Amino acid sequence: MLDCAIIGGGPAGLTAGLYATRGGLKNVTLFEMGVPGGQITKSSEIENYPGFFDSTKTGLDFMDTWQKQCFNFGLKHEMQKVESINKTGEYFTITLEGGNTVEAMTVIVSTGAVPRRAHFKGEDEFYGRGVSTCAICDGFFYKDKPVTVLGGGDTALEEAYFLSNICSDVYVVHRRDTFRAAPPTIDRAERKENIHFVLDSVIEESVGDAMGLSGVDIRNVKTNEITHMDNTGLFVFVGQDVKNDVLKDENDDFICKMSESGQVIVDLSMKTSVPGLFVAGDLRIEAPKQVVSAAGDGSIAALQVISYIQEQQ
Repeated sequence: MLDCAIIGGGPAGLTAGLYATRGGLKNVTLFEMGVPGGQITKSSEIENYPGFFDSTKTGLDFMDTWQKQCFNFGLKHEMQKVESINKTGEYFTITLEGGNTVEAMTVIVSTGAVPRRAHFKGEDEFYGRGVSTCAICDGFFYKDKPVTVLGGGDTALEEAYFLSNICSDVYVVHRRDTFRAAPPTIDRAERKENIHFVLDSVIEESVGDAMGLSGVDIRNVKTNEITHMDNTGLFVFVGQDVKNDVLKDENDDFICKMSESGQVIVDLSMKTSVPGLFVAGDLRIEAPKQVVSAAGDGSIAALQVISYIQEQQ
């Protein structure tokens, strides 16, 4: 019987493991198929995490020390895929790939979400080297330079507005002639002089060399005319795929309350609608999608787990 099963090994899951084990729990296991670290391991540079400012270090370097610290207090790592979670009576049954099961008193799910890819040529090649999905994370690298934003929803226009305060010009590429964003969001973006709209258009290809992205080819969907634009920053905001499958039962229904967009509804203590089940990081509602915020979620969830177990005893 585990005191706590943690599913997902990004910043939220690792921090939850650190706080749970350092807080006195003896049987805590992190279930993560790959090397723990999460999406941040793909970043080429980290500048906005408090206390960490070293331009020579990558996201992989950054998370390496996290892993060592988090496992130092007895957190165990099982490189197994979790298929489902089911609460039977007081405890949870964790079903692993292959059919094996593990029982746990509490569960913290931190499987996160991944930015949806737009699938243009060169997107994967230059991801992390000019192609980004986080303006807050990477916008400062393009201070006083022109950048391109791909997308037409609220997130795309909000991030374009954020970038407009850092970059010289922001070109918003959208495949339709109208936006899906809320009218106030559209109005605010339209009133910003250095935000330019490139409508009825898509990114045909991102181009560059060993140094990274150098520009984008933009295709007008009505005329098929291709225009090349030189810049070193392309931000893609075409949606998020929330990794919530582990919270579905055999009938494909969610075991806890969810938002319409598939994120888990939690309170400020990271509690879900199921007692003993906690969610941390990008999987929860209103997640800021920042490493420092995910880490905070993980610590809160772990402290709540400790309190929950003490109350049960």
